[in-house]
Amino acid sequence: QVQLVESGGGLVQPGGSLRLSCAASGRFFSINVLGWYRQAPGKQRELVATITSSGSTNVADSVKGRFTISRDNAENTVYLQMNSLKPEDTAVYYCNAKWVRLAPWAPWAERDYWGQGTQVTVSS
Repeated sequence: QVQLVESGGGLVQPGGSLRLSCAASGRFFSINVLGWYRQAPGKQRELVATITSSGSTNVADSVKGRFTISRDNAENTVYLQMNSLKPEDTAVYYCNAKWVRLAPWAPWAERDYWGQGTQVTVSS
């Protein structure tokens, strides 16, 4: 019911910047929480940042001050601006949608939807 498509990953040098985008489409009425997670090789998937439809954000300590999450509710799109990138930021970044209403009369459902992931590599 919700498809998420990420874009914007790539190879960047340490200290550089990238901007990830994730567009949500499909048959739904509203998404409350959109966010970004990442998974490095051999590690568990971890939270990077989330943002609610009202604009409240939650950002991991490891990226606080360097990464900024934002969203366009009209376009159902979430962004992740990543500055001052470090080699340890290298990972596959996944877009996530949670707390979705499929119709105006439907209840909020706590179900996770995931994008296919986009690779971010920070290396000189």
